[in-house]
Amino acid sequence: MRFLIRKYRSDDAAATLAAFRRSVVGLASHDYDPEQIRTWAGQAGDLRQWDERRSSADTWVAVPEGNANALAGFIDVDGNGYIDMLFVDPDYARCGAASALLARVARRAAEQGAGELSVHTSITARPFFERRGFRVVQVRHPMIEGMSFVNYLMIRP
Repeated sequence: MRFLIRKYRSDDAAATLAAFRRSVVGLASHDYDPEQIRTWAGQAGDLRQWDERRSSADTWVAVPEGNANALAGFIDVDGNGYIDMLFVDPDYARCGAASALLARVARRAAEQGAGELSVHTSITARPFFERRGFRVVQVRHPMIEGMSFVNYLMIRP
């Protein structure tokens, strides 16, 4: 499947928030317990807060070619090459959307002079990043609303 990668717009807020929540509930639930999933999916805030966060970041979305009304996923990157979020709707998992998004922000980070890409990734997403040259440099145990999670700091030169 092919995807158009374009900049995030405020009218993408509801679709990106839905993709985030559907991804956490539908994909990450194999690696985290139900209470962790509820906490993680609920920590995004309301739609206005979500839009403000996505608008203030360098956020990109993947739209399936031929279906401009659908949104497959989204990603963001800062000027240092840090990827804060990469989420794909489960309907588009393993279709190339995440790869296309990562390729776009890798180019963007290089254009901005970043020497590497880094990400704090979930157990679920770790294999995706490993297949794309990222390596684990730290196992982390962040707390969200008093609940401990496992994730990984991964870096790719």
